[in-house]
Amino acid sequence: MRRPFLILALCFVMCAAASAATGRVIKVLPQLLDLNGQHALTPSLYDRDAYQKYLRLHPDKISGMRFAVEWKVSGTAAAPLKLRIEVRGTTHGDLPPTTVLEQEVKPGGWFSHWASFPLKGDEYKKIGEVTAWRVTLWDNNHLLSEQKSFLW
Repeated sequence: MRRPFLILALCFVMCAAASAATGRVIKVLPQLLDLNGQHALTPSLYDRDAYQKYLRLHPDKISGMRFAVEWKVSGTAAAPLKLRIEVRGTTHGDLPPTTVLEQEVKPGGWFSHWASFPLKGDEYKKIGEVTAWRVTLWDNNHLLSEQKSFLW
C-alpha cells in the first residue's frame, strides 16, 4: 500500500519541479536620453551608437538614461515575475548614490521580451554618472537570472 503512494508522491514532485519557471536576462543596453527623451535619431543601430557617443561628448544635452532589458522565461511562474535594476552612480562622499528600479513582467510566448526602465529627472541628477548596474529577474523570492556590469 505504501509503494503506490510513494510513487505517486515522487511523480508529483517531479512534475512540479519540471514546470517551475526558468529564465534569463539576455541583454542589457544602458542608453543615454537627449532633452527630447530620445536615445537615437533614426532606427539604424549604427546611428544609435553614433548618437550615444555624441551624447557622451555633450553632457549638457542629456536629460536622463534608460535601460533596455531583453529577457526570457520558460515554464510557469509561482508569482508575478519582477525585473529589478540596481544602479550606482559617481561617489560624492563616502558611499556612491544608489537607486533601484523595479517592474513586474508577464511571461508568455516562445520568444524573448524587452522591458524599458527610464531614469530621469531628480533621480538621474542624484545618481550622476552611472558607474555600475545589476539586473536581476525574480520569481517571487527566487532569483532566476542576473546580469551585471563589469564594475558591480
